[in-house]
Amino acid sequence: MSRIIFLVLSLVLSFNVAASSNWLGALAPDFTLDDQNGDSKSLEDFKGQWLVLYFYPKDDTPGCTTEAKNFRDKYQEYQALNAEIVGISLDDVSSHKDFSSAYKLPFTILADVEQEASTAYKVLAGFGPMEYASRETFIIDPSGNIVYHYGDVDPDTHADEVLEKLKSLQKELAG
Repeated sequence: MSRIIFLVLSLVLSFNVAASSNWLGALAPDFTLDDQNGDSKSLEDFKGQWLVLYFYPKDDTPGCTTEAKNFRDKYQEYQALNAEIVGISLDDVSSHKDFSSAYKLPFTILADVEQEASTAYKVLAGFGPMEYASRETFIIDPSGNIVYHYGDVDPDTHADEVLEKLKSLQKELAG
């Protein structure tokens, strides 16, 4: 029995590593989307700093709200590392404005209503007629390269996890 459990865990872990490694070192796909204020933002706007680009399914749902609030609560720590946080979902600008305002989010939330970024980053998912961005995160370095990809995210711990990974990546590059 323990052998079967070990085999299943090995397969799951190898799948997650393989999924993550497909992006490592790749140039981050560009995008141009409107933020919660209706202002157009592109990947170029974040060049020269670290970028935590997180995709999430839907505004005002329990997991997405928890994840956003946790990033909000750690925002100053990210800023101290020259990192910006950007959330992306398929919701529209109006929904993002309400979501951002309700939870006092200090970072950019982008509306991917045409599924441009979700398709480019291969996070578009769905069942039946309902489509959404799967919960995945990309850490992008100041040159625009993807240096880490989370294909499996726990909204409760993710902000802390990404912060620690960002510190580790910056330390590796510095030394």
